[in-house]
Amino acid sequence: MISITIKGIPKETHRELKKRAAAHRRSLNSEVIWVLESTLGGVPEAVHRLQPLEKTDKKLARKK
Repeated sequence: MISITIKGIPKETHRELKKRAAAHRRSLNSEVIWVLESTLGGVPEAVHRLQPLEKTDKKLARKK
């Protein structure tokens, strides 16, 4: 696997990536890879249509 270092990320961008990672129950590294792959076409279109976990969790909580 190849590694890269990204320098100079704005604080707000870093904060938003961390929020997204937490919401999707992924590490920051996994979230960045997900964003890159989905932007560059590495994630199948059907996966984009899946509901984010936080929406699914809220629906399940209401059913109880």
